Amino acid sequence: MKVGTRALLVEVGSDAEVQSLHAEVLRRRAAGAMPTVGEIVPAARTVLLDGLDDPAALARDIAGWHVTEQAADEGALVEVPTRYDGADLAGVAAHWQVSEDDVVKIHSSAEFRVAFCGFAPGFGYLTGLPERYDVPRLATPRSSVPAGSVALAGKYTGVYPRSSPGGWQLIGRTDLVLWDPAREPAALFTPGTRVRFVPVDR
Repeated sequence: MKVGTRALLVEVGSDAEVQSLHAEVLRRRAAGAMPTVGEIVPAARTVLLDGLDDPAALARDIAGWHVTEQAADEGALVEVPTRYDGADLAGVAAHWQVSEDDVVKIHSSAEFRVAFCGFAPGFGYLTGLPERYDVPRLATPRSSVPAGSVALAGKYTGVYPRSSPGGWQLIGRTDLVLWDPAREPAALFTPGTRVRFVPVDR
């Protein structure tokens, strides 16, 4: 779908397809095998390609691409030291019908991938838990969630890069700096990054 005169919005069926298409665009751009594109912005079910000279031509081209599933070990790995002591840990354990220690084991044994970013600078939406571990958002969002909070909502895990309102369920916290404008790149989590949460003493 054309968006304005210089952008193309590609719609797909799942976040896994978004990750694969995003990786394919990056591969083709690095190899010089596609037209110049200014920005590549993945979301939950779309990939926006902006800064194009001819969006319609690229749309026809993409329709013929064979996009392979992204390999599990592709992408940089970030380890997140996490104290699993969040205010909603007991509630998540009850929702999953497991113990709090089991929540820690389940969450820390999964390998996550940043599907897309949004909400706030440095906030990544991470996928990696099986569907049975989806959790609802809080009925009433908190007015302030501390920076570094590790949280769950729906099928996603996220880490709040700064203090802000939020309705996700808090299961832990980390001291990692998720967003630093003086760093290159400023965001620790970028689309495609692999993430593991490493338990530390509560």
